[in-house]
Amino acid sequence: MRVVVSIGGSVLAPELDPDRVVAYADALERLSAEGCEPAAVVGGGGVAREYITTARTLGANEVELDELGIGATRLNARLLIAALGETAVPAPTTGYDDATAAIRRGALPVMGGMAPGQTTDAVAAALAESVDADLLVFATGADGVYDVDPNEHADATRFDSLSPAELVDVVVPMSRDAGSSAPVDLLAAKLVDRAGIRSVVLDGDDPAAVVDAILHGDHTGTNVIPADSTPPAAWTEER
Repeated sequence: MRVVVSIGGSVLAPELDPDRVVAYADALERLSAEGCEPAAVVGGGGVAREYITTARTLGANEVELDELGIGATRLNARLLIAALGETAVPAPTTGYDDATAAIRRGALPVMGGMAPGQTTDAVAAALAESVDADLLVFATGADGVYDVDPNEHADATRFDSLSPAELVDVVVPMSRDAGSSAPVDLLAAKLVDRAGIRSVVLDGDDPAAVVDAILHGDHTGTNVIPADSTPPAAWTEER
C-alpha cells in the first residue's frame, strides 16, 4: 500500500522534542516493515508561526512570509530525516517527480513546503495524486473533521465519514473566517476531491495510532471516501 502522511509541524515537533521526532520516524519505519510505501510531508508548526509573526512586524510581504514558512517546514523535515537515517532520502525532497522516483527505488521521501501560497496539506494532496497513493493521512492537531470549528462551538459535531466534495463544502466557510482552524487546507480538500483520493483526517498526537489507522483502518477520526472507492486491500484482508 502506498501512503502519504501529512504530519503537522505542531504534531511532529511542538517543542523540538527529539523523542517525539523519533516516535514518528519509528512509525514510518514500521509502515515500511509492514510492506507499505510511505512518504511524509512535514508542516512548520510553532517555529514557522514565530518567524512569520516576527517578520511581519519587520515589514516582510506575504511572499516573503511564505518563504520563511517553507524554510521552517524544511527544517522540520530535516529533523525527521535525521531520525530516519538511511531509510530516508538524505535531504528534503523538493519535486514530485523526485519523490516518485524515491518511492520506486524503495527510499522514503520527506517533503516540506513547495511554493508561496501553498500549505503542506496541499503539498501532501498533490504528492498523493502524483504517486497514485492508496491512502492520504492528515495527522493533525484535531481529532477529525467537524461541521463547525470545535474551538469556537461547543456543540460541534464530528463526521465519521465524508465524500471529498462534502469535505470541500465543510472547509470553505472555515477558511473564510479569520483565525479559524480548518482541519485540512481548502486547496488540499479541492485536490483530494479532484483526484478522488481516499483520505483520513485524525489526531496525530500518537504516532502508533496513525500506524494503526494506515495498516488496519482503525481510528477515531474522519474517513474521506470517494464514490466507488474500496478500502485498501490490507484492511479488507483482515476482515
